Amino acid sequence: MFKEVNFNDYSKEALEQINNGAFLTVKSGDEVNTMTIGWGNIGVIWSMPIFTVAVRYSRHTYNLLENSDEFTVSIPIKIDMKKELAFCGTKSGRDVNKFKECNLKLKDGIKVGTPIIENCELHYECKIVYKQAMEPGTLDDNIKEKYYTNNDYHTLYYGKIVNCYIKE
Repeated sequence: MFKEVNFNDYSKEALEQINNGAFLTVKSGDEVNTMTIGWGNIGVIWSMPIFTVAVRYSRHTYNLLENSDEFTVSIPIKIDMKKELAFCGTKSGRDVNKFKECNLKLKDGIKVGTPIIENCELHYECKIVYKQAMEPGTLDDNIKEKYYTNNDYHTLYYGKIVNCYIKE
């Protein structure tokens, strides 16, 4: 059973877990894919609750997001999903069915057409309101040297949080 909560009721737990991994899921046409994210942000921009995610150009999820207007983020809070997060962070949806390989159960979103990962407790449903490709020339050199030696930069997706709920 899921209970709707305010987007920031569990933001501390969500942000702590994102550092260890969460599932970003996107649907484009009939194709659904999930990937592990280790970076993200929950806040308020333009007087709206926003979940910001960063996706590299090389990721299969990037191509799907470019053809979608929404995404979901599913976050394991108390359950151990390290193995599944590691798999979904190292394997491409181009090559494998991550849902089948990791026994991840999809459940329809409530306010979006993109499903959530039912195995997790906390879920955010988001509609993309802005996206921005990173501009390497404006990025701090220390960050470039640490995270972008291969020039595989991110696009930042700002998703208006249209629903947030937790498994009871």
